[in-house]
Amino acid sequence: MGSAAPPELLFSCTETGSGEGGAGAECRRQEEACSAKMLLDLSEEHKEHLAFLPQVDSAVVAEFGRIAVEFLRRGSNPKIYEGAARKLNVSSDTIQHGVEGLTYLLTESSKLMISELDFQDSVFVLGFPEELNRLLLQLYLDNRKEIRTILNELTPRLPSYHSLEWRLDVQLASRSLRQQIKPAVTLKLHLDQNGDHSTHLLQTDPATLLHLVQQLEQALEEMKTSHCRRVVRSIK
Repeated sequence: MGSAAPPELLFSCTETGSGEGGAGAECRRQEEACSAKMLLDLSEEHKEHLAFLPQVDSAVVAEFGRIAVEFLRRGSNPKIYEGAARKLNVSSDTIQHGVEGLTYLLTESSKLMISELDFQDSVFVLGFPEELNRLLLQLYLDNRKEIRTILNELTPRLPSYHSLEWRLDVQLASRSLRQQIKPAVTLKLHLDQNGDHSTHLLQTDPATLLHLVQQLEQALEEMKTSHCRRVVRSIK
């Protein structure tokens, strides 16, 4: 029986090319791809929801930002929307949509941890006054750490790899077939989840196991691309 150590994902620049600047230039190109601009893709619906913000003063927008964080932590509260709607003389749906639009803006920005410049470029397309853009940026900078903490708490804890044991069994013959070879691989997979340990027994044939290994190797190669690095960065 064998055992396998926990796998690691190693990210490094691929050294290609020859001569002066060959490998170094390739590394720089990969680094530039990983640090490419990361702008939010706001749908027309989100833009419509955010269009209410220029109609209120900065204090109200700041209050909407506080409500947005509370929305993430405790969920929607219709009473808050109704109270704000009466004060501003608008419908509660307008308030709710404004808060939801701001929640999406802050949440997506925090998940991606976009830079100040990328945030400003993302909201620039909304056509808001410069003062409102600065206020939205400040709301993002002030709340992104707390928002990421809340999102992390809401993320389900999935099982993680701990170790693997394996055994190769080969049936050489039986009463009916005296010259057959029937190999099978038995795997004992150990997983950790929230401090608990679980064990799973699996059995497969070598051809299926080889196909699985090839698919995993292909996935690991895909993880080295700039696109996957940006995705990993957004979910950390």
